[in-house]
Amino acid sequence: MSAACRILVVDDERGVRGILCRLLVQEGHEPLEAADGQQALALISHERLDAVLLDLKMPGLDGMEVLRQAKVLNHDLPIIVVTADPRAQNAVAALHSGAYDYLVKPFKPTDVMRSVRRAMNERQAHRIAQASPRPTSDVPCLQEMMGTSEAIAMISAEVTRVASSDFAVLILGETGTGKEIIARAIHDESRRGSGPFVALDCAAIPESLFENELFGHEKGAFTGSDRGVPGKFELANGGTLFLDEISNMPLGSQAKLLRVLQERRIWRVGGTRSTPIDVRPVAASNQDLENALTRHSFRRDLFFRLNEFVIRIPPLRHRRQDIVFLAKRFLDQASGELRKPVQGLTERAVEQLLSHDWPGNVRQLRSVIRRAALLADGVIDDNHLALREGEHPAGDHRPVDPAAPNTWESLRQRVHRSVMTVEQTALREALNAADGNKAQAARLLHIDYKTLHTKLKEYGITRLIGGGHVQKDK
Repeated sequence: MSAACRILVVDDERGVRGILCRLLVQEGHEPLEAADGQQALALISHERLDAVLLDLKMPGLDGMEVLRQAKVLNHDLPIIVVTADPRAQNAVAALHSGAYDYLVKPFKPTDVMRSVRRAMNERQAHRIAQASPRPTSDVPCLQEMMGTSEAIAMISAEVTRVASSDFAVLILGETGTGKEIIARAIHDESRRGSGPFVALDCAAIPESLFENELFGHEKGAFTGSDRGVPGKFELANGGTLFLDEISNMPLGSQAKLLRVLQERRIWRVGGTRSTPIDVRPVAASNQDLENALTRHSFRRDLFFRLNEFVIRIPPLRHRRQDIVFLAKRFLDQASGELRKPVQGLTERAVEQLLSHDWPGNVRQLRSVIRRAALLADGVIDDNHLALREGEHPAGDHRPVDPAAPNTWESLRQRVHRSVMTVEQTALREALNAADGNKAQAARLLHIDYKTLHTKLKEYGITRLIGGGHVQKDK
């Protein structure tokens, strides 16, 4: 970042504070120091700060209490916990209380500064999004709906940037990641925000009906058509047409769609004259369309017409910081809907949520939380969660037939679990062969260092133990 940031370093050890302050100065930031929790809270109350590096183990007011009080004083202040305690439950508790990140001593300077840069980039993106004018005051902020991670902050900034244009947008992401939410945010923030937003699920339409759905038909166009019916393009005139799962559109329909996008005119089925239209296309796909081009199942010219601007939504397992945020949001919604006060989630429940892989992404998380809210009395514990296909939470007493198909893992889940097992084994063997040198391990596996680092973090493989093999932190 070009501008210097004011970052508070809180640690009772003068030597640790000195190391962190020197790192921050080298990065062009302005460090402030606090030797205990009371001094830290005083600075947080009265100083303009951009981030906090916080130790957990301190005499007097400990780091967890400082974290809780700091989030009350300044909810948006990113707080990075730096501690010598590697226990997973402490990391979960810190993240549950609002910590931005959790780093274990002895730390690498690059790890600390990477976390600081991520926090600052996210904070800057959030400020840009907040400062951008919105068409209506009642439109919710994208980050209020999707999460507070760096990835969502960057997507929010991208949405704000592209919404002011009339570019076609292609949104890529796995099923359940929130592609339609992004499309609606682009529409709401654009000059078309007061116009219609029309969604078409391309995966749900038979091939023979695509043209009719897109362009409509005239009276008498086919047997039983006793009146003219507008298609989705006409309904979206002056607004946005969201083409969901566009990779499922037949090639013949792709050609007709391309023609309409280029000429900005539609011909109803059975019609003899064209109608001008003013529609912004936003398309989405859960598949890699470049692979579809290789398979010749998607037109190259249509691909280039639609991807004037591309937004990629990472899966929930790659932005775990959003899991607790979204779980609390869905819990609030479910509590209101059920008219039932559910106070929150226990640490065991949070730990389960954070460790789950979420193949169904946000949609699956919402379903799990809604069901848990129905079953829980007062607070959601881990026994209220059903995180595997065929698993029933406590209180859901449906009989389980071992021979029934729905009690088995799906083929996709089995393959995914097998791949995870193979990847973890390969990572451990490579790190063992490289004596813990991650750069060397990445070269042995023929992957880049960033990919290796992401995989190690995903599987919780963080240290070497006796005998040279690698183990997850407990």
